Amino acid sequence: MIERYTLPEMGRVWSDAHKYELWCRVETLVLEAHAAAGRVPADVVEPVRQAPPPTPERVAEIEATTQHDVIAFLTAWADNTEPRSAAAYVHHGMTSSDLLDTALAVQLTDATDVLLAKADRLVAALRDHGLAHRHTLKVGRTHGVHAEPDVWGHRVADLAFAAARCRDRLRTARTAVGVVAISGAVGTYSLIDPSVEQVVAEALDLRAADASTQVVLRDGISEWVSALAVFATVCEAVALEVRHGQRTEVRELSEAFGSGQKGSSAMPHKKNPIRSERIAGLARVVRAAVVPVMEGIPLWHERDISHSSTERVFLPDAAIALDYLLDLTAGLVENLVVDVERMRANLDSTGGLIYTSAVLLELVEAGMGREQSYALVQGAAMQTWQTGTPFRETLRARAADEGVALDEARLDDICRPERYVANLDPLFERLGALS
Repeated sequence: MIERYTLPEMGRVWSDAHKYELWCRVETLVLEAHAAAGRVPADVVEPVRQAPPPTPERVAEIEATTQHDVIAFLTAWADNTEPRSAAAYVHHGMTSSDLLDTALAVQLTDATDVLLAKADRLVAALRDHGLAHRHTLKVGRTHGVHAEPDVWGHRVADLAFAAARCRDRLRTARTAVGVVAISGAVGTYSLIDPSVEQVVAEALDLRAADASTQVVLRDGISEWVSALAVFATVCEAVALEVRHGQRTEVRELSEAFGSGQKGSSAMPHKKNPIRSERIAGLARVVRAAVVPVMEGIPLWHERDISHSSTERVFLPDAAIALDYLLDLTAGLVENLVVDVERMRANLDSTGGLIYTSAVLLELVEAGMGREQSYALVQGAAMQTWQTGTPFRETLRARAADEGVALDEARLDDICRPERYVANLDPLFERLGALS
């Protein structure tokens, strides 16, 4: 991922320098387990433990000749080991994927922990914003068209619960990728005792694979990437709500606009939803990782490396992009500007058409057939659409033409927006309990 969208903590997780630190850690744990079991000399452990990780530049220099990254790493690390002879026991009984998949499991779980912290912040931001606007009346829209009265906090609550579910998926996916496999060339433990795998797994606070060939099957990693993609898309749903709300014709929501900020190089009046649009764009990047990573599940026999190049690109990019998205989306919500008066003005802008559903039911409950009631209310509504005459006036005229008596006091009661949101209290109680 380019530096523009890489936050420091997540960037560190996926850096080459950190990767080689993890490789050293895994190899050292394996060596310690061998030494404890008496399979290798005990005096080689400390020299290896004290050897500094090789630099990415030195590994790359050797790999230019070997065309094998693990061998290049082992050679470069051996060069840092005093005495160098101690390095002879490093990677004892292992194959490359034992190292690669185990270290990757640490990276994936570490990355998930960073994401979970950001997820907590986003859930809290949405929860608090929703509760703050539990009484902020707005018009509900279906198909982009005014429907019935609602409150802004209701829409936000829906997004808050979605973010919380995404966080739960991430927690589950963390377990799916937290897998250690140190089982040798084709996973048969032919040259390494299964106890080594258990020791390393416990030391890394992960679990040993249920089974592996030379690689861990990629269904768990695919689950993880899919969880990231769903979360990114929920962030986009938040952003889309803001983008629609910031349109000039709507003007109910807007991103914070800082002092000195500029909206356009050509039009000084512009205040554009640039954060929301950036969220929408980067969500596509995360979603794009799902299919390529999933295609790493079917590999040739015990292993090929067709998954390797794909994962080197998409796993870091998906994690880094979602980390940035979560941070950006939380900030968007925390600083969101809500125009309460404009929301109310938009609610009233159709002259009462948003109350047609309640009027329809009122006529039915008063004894009129549903089809006749629908025709009467729809006829009045269409006249309001065409002329701009308030709905109550067109309704009275239609009713008079058809000899239908209207209970004006009752209509006064049902044509109140508060009536439509009176049953939302339990929803907000659940939202308040969200943590």
